[in-house]
Amino acid sequence: MRQAVEKNLDLVKIAPQAQPPVCRIMDYGKYRFEQAKKEKEARKNQKTVEIKEIRMSLNIDTNDFNTKVNHTIRFLKGGDKVKVSVRFRGREMTHTNLGSALLERFKEACSEYGVVEKPPKMEGRNLSMVVSARPVK
Repeated sequence: MRQAVEKNLDLVKIAPQAQPPVCRIMDYGKYRFEQAKKEKEARKNQKTVEIKEIRMSLNIDTNDFNTKVNHTIRFLKGGDKVKVSVRFRGREMTHTNLGSALLERFKEACSEYGVVEKPPKMEGRNLSMVVSARPVK
């Protein structure tokens, strides 16, 4: 304690449970500032992953399908996850197998850029799956 006061620094307990307690002489304010700076730098380098949504109907045309695939590929390249959903309206609910086939075709179309994170699942009148970007090798 006396050495810390002589050097005009703080005495910080590193391991208070040890016998005898382990202490360190340091400038605690400077230490806290550096820790905050490191945390801020780490937060700056993080990328928040957003979930984008692509909606399709059961009777989608070829060019519309290709446009949706291209949008999905662009989102995946940007590092986002994509929720692809097929909406069933009216009597289309009886043909959920066609929606599954459509999502399978969609999965094949963007298999080069993304991998299915959650397989197709019915949620009310929607059949949806989540596609995430392929891990970088």
